[in-house]
Amino acid sequence: MKKAVVLVLLCSLLFSMTACGENGSTAELPSVSSDAESEQQETYEETEKERPAQEITSDDANTESIQFEPVTVADNEACSIIIREIEEDSIWGYTLKTLLENRSADKTYMFSVQSASVNGVEVDPLFAREVAAGMKANEEISFTGGKLTENGITQYTDIALSFRVYDNDDWMADPVYEDTIHVYPYGQEKAEKYVREMQPSDIIVAENEYASVAVTGYTEDPVWGYTVNLFLVNKTPDHAIMFSVDDASVNGYMIDPFFATTVNPGNCAFREMSFSDSALEENSITNIDEIAFSLRAYDADQFSAEDYMKESVILHP
Repeated sequence: MKKAVVLVLLCSLLFSMTACGENGSTAELPSVSSDAESEQQETYEETEKERPAQEITSDDANTESIQFEPVTVADNEACSIIIREIEEDSIWGYTLKTLLENRSADKTYMFSVQSASVNGVEVDPLFAREVAAGMKANEEISFTGGKLTENGITQYTDIALSFRVYDNDDWMADPVYEDTIHVYPYGQEKAEKYVREMQPSDIIVAENEYASVAVTGYTEDPVWGYTVNLFLVNKTPDHAIMFSVDDASVNGYMIDPFFATTVNPGNCAFREMSFSDSALEENSITNIDEIAFSLRAYDADQFSAEDYMKESVILHP
């Protein structure tokens, strides 16, 4: 009888253990690694301890980190200008965050950037800001990539800015500050001058010891109309050059283009000469076969001086 009871109890116990295993309620036993696996893990951990941390260099990132300290542009009794920070990827493009201060007691000053360049390439920051007497303003000077990026300029190593601060109610008065300064985001020793390699498709329309002008292509601009793309170089060391055209015609019809630009000493510029769609339509021009004009380059500050160049140009797009 006792044996029968013991057998029944053993069967019940075995059944209970099997059921628990099937329901997953029992705890799993820890796995046991082999000796070889343990040694391999120890070796890996020791190797990782000895391995030095990998440095990310400028070559790895294909760029160089900006090491920028605030630049005091102007600091006199009338005004102050401080470039406080650089933001490379602002919504408006490459941006210099700037603090302006009007120290006058009773005059509103206009703070403006008359001209600017990046790595020796002229750019248009389109910056002007009124600041009331005794007030300060945080403003941004921005550059869109545009032609710079298209022509391989991805790092701004030398930013030149020509500031002018003057009485907003008396434009004839002398400016309270006027000067050109350079900002070197990576240090002055890293500054680079842009040099463009001429392309087989370029057309050099004029060149001498003072300047050069090349046509780099033609585009249909939805805003400005039919456009002749130009690359201008000012070779003089100390004179700003104004480039302009006279007596322009398209297919023999006189049409004035949108074009006139100044390039500062030693700089170059990507510029456009455009003929509006409305002007072409008025002359029933649908296909452009010939563009003719007289090209002038002269001292931007001395209109009476002799031209640096004057050439008759005929283009066949």
